[in-house]
Amino acid sequence: QKKYDGYRLTYAGYDYIAIKKLVKSGLLSGFGRQIGVGKESDIYLVVNDQGQECALKLHRLGRTSFRTVKKNRDYLKHRKNASWLNLSRLAAMKEFVYMKALHQHGFKVPEPIGHTRHAVLMQLLPGVNLSHVAELKHAARVYNDLVAMACRLAQHGLIHCDFNEFNIICHDDETCTLIDFPQMISTAHPNATMYFDRDIECLRVFFERRFGLVDCAKPTLDVDGRRQADCVALDALADASGWSRDKQREVERLVAEAVSEMEAAANEAAAHTLPDIAPPPSSSLTTTTP
Repeated sequence: QKKYDGYRLTYAGYDYIAIKKLVKSGLLSGFGRQIGVGKESDIYLVVNDQGQECALKLHRLGRTSFRTVKKNRDYLKHRKNASWLNLSRLAAMKEFVYMKALHQHGFKVPEPIGHTRHAVLMQLLPGVNLSHVAELKHAARVYNDLVAMACRLAQHGLIHCDFNEFNIICHDDETCTLIDFPQMISTAHPNATMYFDRDIECLRVFFERRFGLVDCAKPTLDVDGRRQADCVALDALADASGWSRDKQREVERLVAEAVSEMEAAANEAAAHTLPDIAPPPSSSLTTTTP
Protein backbone atom coordinates (compact mmCIF):
# COMPACT_ATOMS: atom_id res chain seq x y z
CA GLN A 1 0.00 0.00 0.00
CA LYS A 2 1.41 3.37 -1.03
CA LYS A 3 2.32 5.74 1.78
CA TYR A 4 1.48 9.42 1.66
CA ASP A 5 1.41 12.47 3.92
CA GLY A 6 -2.02 13.42 5.20
CA TYR A 7 -3.65 15.97 7.43
CA ARG A 8 -6.32 15.79 10.09
CA LEU A 9 -8.33 18.68 11.49
CA THR A 10 -8.11 18.68 15.29
CA TYR A 11 -10.13 20.63 17.85
CA ALA A 12 -7.23 23.09 18.20
CA GLY A 13 -7.41 23.84 14.50
CA TYR A 14 -11.20 24.04 14.60
CA ASP A 15 -10.92 26.49 17.52
CA TYR A 16 -8.64 28.72 15.45
CA ILE A 17 -11.03 28.74 12.48
CA ALA A 18 -14.03 29.60 14.68
CA ILE A 19 -12.21 32.32 16.64
CA LYS A 20 -10.86 33.91 13.46
CA LYS A 21 -14.41 34.03 12.05
CA LEU A 22 -15.72 35.74 15.19
CA VAL A 23 -12.87 38.27 15.08
CA LYS A 24 -13.51 39.08 11.40
CA SER A 25 -17.22 39.51 12.21
CA GLY A 26 -16.40 42.16 14.83
CA LEU A 27 -17.81 40.07 17.69
CA LEU A 28 -14.53 39.27 19.40
CA SER A 29 -11.34 41.26 19.89
CA GLY A 30 -9.66 39.77 22.99
CA PHE A 31 -9.19 36.29 24.39
CA GLY A 32 -8.81 35.64 28.12
CA ARG A 33 -8.56 32.79 30.59
CA GLN A 34 -10.60 29.62 30.77
CA ILE A 35 -13.48 30.07 33.19
CA GLY A 36 -15.27 26.77 32.84
CA VAL A 37 -14.81 23.20 31.69
CA GLY A 38 -17.35 20.47 31.19
CA LYS A 39 -17.62 16.98 29.80
CA GLU A 40 -18.40 18.32 26.35
CA SER A 41 -17.24 21.94 26.27
CA ASP A 42 -14.73 24.55 27.37
CA ILE A 43 -15.71 28.13 28.28
CA TYR A 44 -13.42 31.15 27.99
CA LEU A 45 -13.57 34.78 29.02
CA VAL A 46 -13.40 37.00 25.93
CA VAL A 47 -13.86 40.69 25.06
CA ASN A 48 -15.75 42.24 22.15
CA ASP A 49 -14.91 45.40 20.19
CA GLN A 50 -16.76 47.55 22.73
CA GLY A 51 -14.64 46.21 25.60
CA GLN A 52 -17.53 44.20 27.01
CA GLU A 53 -16.66 40.86 28.60
CA CYS A 54 -18.49 37.84 27.17
CA ALA A 55 -18.35 34.06 27.46
CA LEU A 56 -17.20 31.88 24.57
CA LYS A 57 -18.29 28.25 24.67
CA LEU A 58 -16.40 25.76 22.50
CA HIS A 59 -18.18 22.43 22.14
CA ARG A 60 -15.95 19.35 22.29
CA LEU A 61 -18.07 16.24 21.88
CA GLY A 62 -16.19 12.96 22.05
CA ARG A 63 -13.48 14.15 24.42
CA THR A 64 -14.72 12.30 27.50
CA SER A 65 -15.42 9.12 25.57
CA PHE A 66 -11.87 8.99 24.25
CA ARG A 67 -10.30 9.43 27.67
CA THR A 68 -11.89 6.23 28.91
CA VAL A 69 -10.21 4.20 26.15
CA LYS A 70 -7.12 6.29 25.53
CA LYS A 71 -4.83 3.36 26.27
CA ASN A 72 -6.46 1.46 23.39
CA ARG A 73 -5.72 4.12 20.78
CA ASP A 74 -4.47 1.51 18.29
CA TYR A 75 -7.94 0.05 18.12
CA LEU A 76 -9.59 3.41 17.40
CA LYS A 77 -7.95 4.19 14.07
CA HIS A 78 -11.26 3.69 12.26
CA ARG A 79 -12.92 6.40 14.36
CA LYS A 80 -13.42 9.41 12.07
CA ASN A 81 -12.45 12.58 13.90
CA ALA A 82 -14.51 14.64 11.47
CA SER A 83 -17.74 13.14 12.81
CA TRP A 84 -16.96 14.42 16.32
CA LEU A 85 -16.26 17.87 14.90
CA ASN A 86 -19.52 17.71 13.00
CA LEU A 87 -21.42 16.68 16.12
CA SER A 88 -19.88 19.61 18.00
CA ARG A 89 -20.90 21.96 15.21
CA LEU A 90 -24.48 20.69 15.32
CA ALA A 91 -24.58 20.92 19.12
CA ALA A 92 -23.44 24.56 18.99
CA MET A 93 -26.01 25.37 16.32
CA LYS A 94 -28.79 23.78 18.36
CA GLU A 95 -27.73 25.58 21.54
CA PHE A 96 -27.66 28.96 19.81
CA VAL A 97 -31.07 28.50 18.17
CA TYR A 98 -32.76 27.43 21.40
CA MET A 99 -31.01 30.04 23.53
CA LYS A 100 -32.10 32.76 21.13
CA ALA A 101 -35.72 31.59 21.16
CA LEU A 102 -35.78 31.35 24.96
CA HIS A 103 -34.15 34.75 25.48
CA GLN A 104 -36.57 36.44 23.09
CA HIS A 105 -39.53 35.06 25.05
CA GLY A 106 -38.45 36.16 28.50
CA PHE A 107 -36.73 33.09 29.90
CA LYS A 108 -33.78 33.64 32.22
CA VAL A 109 -30.99 32.42 29.96
CA PRO A 110 -27.77 34.10 28.76
CA GLU A 111 -28.20 36.49 25.85
CA PRO A 112 -26.83 34.81 22.70
CA ILE A 113 -24.46 37.06 20.74
CA GLY A 114 -22.98 35.00 17.95
CA HIS A 115 -22.33 31.52 16.63
CA THR A 116 -20.00 29.88 14.15
CA ARG A 117 -19.02 26.24 13.73
CA HIS A 118 -18.67 24.72 17.22
CA ALA A 119 -18.46 28.07 19.04
CA VAL A 120 -21.22 30.00 20.80
CA LEU A 121 -20.62 33.56 22.03
CA MET A 122 -22.95 34.66 24.81
CA GLN A 123 -23.49 37.09 27.64
CA LEU A 124 -21.20 36.69 30.65
CA LEU A 125 -23.34 36.24 33.75
CA PRO A 126 -22.38 37.20 37.31
CA GLY A 127 -22.94 34.48 39.86
CA VAL A 128 -21.82 30.96 40.67
CA ASN A 129 -22.85 27.52 39.64
CA LEU A 130 -25.61 26.21 41.91
CA SER A 131 -23.54 23.10 42.60
CA HIS A 132 -21.04 25.36 44.43
CA VAL A 133 -23.65 27.03 46.64
CA ALA A 134 -23.47 25.73 50.21
CA GLU A 135 -26.38 27.70 51.70
CA LEU A 136 -29.52 29.49 50.54
CA LYS A 137 -31.58 31.85 52.68
CA HIS A 138 -34.73 31.00 50.76
CA ALA A 139 -34.16 27.47 49.49
CA ALA A 140 -37.87 26.68 49.11
CA ARG A 141 -38.44 29.77 47.00
CA VAL A 142 -35.47 28.99 44.76
CA TYR A 143 -36.67 25.43 44.27
CA ASN A 144 -40.20 26.54 43.44
CA ASP A 145 -38.86 29.12 40.96
CA LEU A 146 -36.76 26.50 39.20
CA VAL A 147 -39.62 24.00 39.06
CA ALA A 148 -41.87 26.75 37.70
CA MET A 149 -39.27 27.44 35.00
CA ALA A 150 -39.21 23.76 34.00
CA CYS A 151 -43.02 23.76 33.80
CA ARG A 152 -43.06 26.98 31.79
CA LEU A 153 -40.56 25.49 29.36
CA ALA A 154 -42.86 22.50 28.89
CA GLN A 155 -45.87 24.76 28.38
CA HIS A 156 -43.91 26.28 25.50
CA GLY A 157 -43.14 22.82 24.12
CA LEU A 158 -39.61 22.24 25.45
CA ILE A 159 -37.85 20.02 27.99
CA HIS A 160 -34.31 20.83 29.05
CA CYS A 161 -33.26 17.18 29.68
CA ASP A 162 -30.34 18.19 31.92
CA PHE A 163 -32.04 20.51 34.41
CA ASN A 164 -29.74 20.11 37.41
CA GLU A 165 -27.42 22.07 39.72
CA PHE A 166 -24.57 21.99 37.18
CA ASN A 167 -26.57 23.89 34.56
CA ILE A 168 -27.97 26.62 36.80
CA ILE A 169 -26.24 29.91 37.65
CA CYS A 170 -27.24 31.35 41.04
CA HIS A 171 -26.97 35.12 41.55
CA ASP A 172 -26.48 37.16 44.72
CA ASP A 173 -30.23 37.81 45.04
CA GLU A 174 -30.87 34.04 44.79
CA THR A 175 -32.45 34.27 41.37
CA CYS A 176 -31.24 31.72 38.85
CA THR A 177 -30.33 31.54 35.17
CA LEU A 178 -30.53 28.36 33.12
CA ILE A 179 -27.63 27.37 30.84
CA ASP A 180 -26.59 24.54 28.48
CA PHE A 181 -29.18 23.64 25.83
CA PRO A 182 -27.75 21.16 23.27
CA GLN A 183 -29.76 18.26 24.70
CA MET A 184 -33.12 20.08 24.76
CA ILE A 185 -36.07 18.27 23.16
CA SER A 186 -39.70 18.92 22.25
CA THR A 187 -42.57 17.77 24.45
CA ALA A 188 -43.70 15.87 21.35
CA HIS A 189 -40.75 13.51 21.85
CA PRO A 190 -41.90 9.94 22.66
CA ASN A 191 -39.87 9.96 25.90
CA ALA A 192 -40.83 13.49 26.94
CA THR A 193 -42.53 12.44 30.19
CA MET A 194 -39.52 10.43 31.31
CA TYR A 195 -37.12 13.33 30.64
CA PHE A 196 -39.39 15.85 32.38
CA ASP A 197 -39.75 13.63 35.45
CA ARG A 198 -35.99 13.11 35.54
CA ASP A 199 -35.34 16.86 35.47
CA ILE A 200 -37.72 17.44 38.38
CA GLU A 201 -36.28 14.52 40.36
CA CYS A 202 -32.72 15.82 39.90
CA LEU A 203 -33.75 19.17 41.37
CA ARG A 204 -35.69 17.59 44.21
CA VAL A 205 -32.87 15.26 45.25
CA PHE A 206 -30.28 18.03 45.13
CA PHE A 207 -32.33 20.45 47.25
CA GLU A 208 -33.14 17.72 49.76
CA ARG A 209 -29.51 16.64 50.16
CA ARG A 210 -27.86 20.05 50.04
CA PHE A 211 -30.40 22.30 51.78
CA GLY A 212 -32.54 19.82 53.74
CA LEU A 213 -35.67 20.71 51.79
CA VAL A 214 -38.39 18.07 52.23
CA ASP A 215 -41.91 17.63 50.86
CA CYS A 216 -40.90 19.37 47.63
CA ALA A 217 -43.50 19.88 44.93
CA LYS A 218 -43.30 17.28 42.13
CA PRO A 219 -45.15 18.61 39.08
CA THR A 220 -46.03 16.34 36.16
CA LEU A 221 -45.82 16.98 32.45
CA ASP A 222 -49.44 16.03 31.77
CA VAL A 223 -50.84 18.48 34.34
CA ASP A 224 -48.34 21.23 35.14
CA GLY A 225 -46.37 21.18 31.90
CA ARG A 226 -49.25 20.82 29.50
CA ARG A 227 -49.01 23.05 26.44
CA GLN A 228 -50.93 26.28 26.81
CA ALA A 229 -52.86 27.90 24.00
CA ASP A 230 -51.45 31.34 24.82
CA CYS A 231 -47.83 30.09 24.88
CA VAL A 232 -45.66 30.30 21.79
CA ALA A 233 -44.60 26.83 20.62
CA LEU A 234 -40.85 27.33 20.96
CA ASP A 235 -40.07 23.86 19.64
CA ALA A 236 -41.76 24.79 16.37
CA LEU A 237 -40.09 28.21 16.42
CA ALA A 238 -36.66 26.61 16.84
CA ASP A 239 -37.46 24.29 13.95
CA ALA A 240 -38.31 27.27 11.77
CA SER A 241 -35.14 29.10 12.90
CA GLY A 242 -32.77 26.48 11.59
CA TRP A 243 -32.86 23.51 13.93
CA SER A 244 -34.99 21.17 11.86
CA ARG A 245 -36.07 17.63 12.62
CA ASP A 246 -33.68 16.46 9.91
CA LYS A 247 -30.76 17.93 11.86
CA GLN A 248 -32.02 16.27 15.04
CA ARG A 249 -32.17 12.93 13.24
CA GLU A 250 -28.65 13.54 11.89
CA VAL A 251 -27.35 14.09 15.42
CA GLU A 252 -29.07 10.94 16.67
CA ARG A 253 -27.59 8.96 13.78
CA LEU A 254 -24.06 10.27 14.37
CA VAL A 255 -24.30 9.61 18.10
CA ALA A 256 -25.52 6.06 17.48
CA GLU A 257 -22.63 5.45 15.07
CA ALA A 258 -20.11 6.88 17.54
CA VAL A 259 -21.43 4.76 20.42
CA SER A 260 -21.42 1.65 18.24
CA GLU A 261 -17.82 2.24 17.17
CA MET A 262 -16.69 2.96 20.72
CA GLU A 263 -18.26 -0.30 21.93
CA ALA A 264 -16.64 -2.21 19.07
CA ALA A 265 -13.27 -0.66 19.90
CA ALA A 266 -13.62 -1.52 23.58
CA ASN A 267 -14.54 -5.13 22.75
CA GLU A 268 -11.60 -5.41 20.36
CA ALA A 269 -9.24 -3.99 22.95
CA ALA A 270 -10.55 -6.43 25.56
CA ALA A 271 -9.91 -9.31 23.18
CA HIS A 272 -6.26 -8.26 22.88
CA THR A 273 -5.74 -7.84 26.63
CA LEU A 274 -3.81 -10.61 28.33
CA PRO A 275 -5.65 -12.22 31.25
CA ASP A 276 -4.35 -11.49 34.68
CA ILE A 277 -1.97 -14.19 35.89
CA ALA A 278 -2.69 -15.25 39.43
CA PRO A 279 0.33 -15.34 41.73
CA PRO A 280 1.53 -18.81 42.69
CA PRO A 281 0.05 -20.12 45.92
CA SER A 282 2.20 -19.59 48.95
CA SER A 283 4.10 -22.68 49.98
CA SER A 284 2.94 -24.52 53.04
CA LEU A 285 6.52 -25.67 53.75
CA THR A 286 8.58 -23.90 56.36
CA THR A 287 12.28 -23.63 56.48
CA THR A 288 14.48 -23.61 59.50
CA THR A 289 17.82 -22.03 59.91
CA PRO A 290 20.43 -24.49 61.05
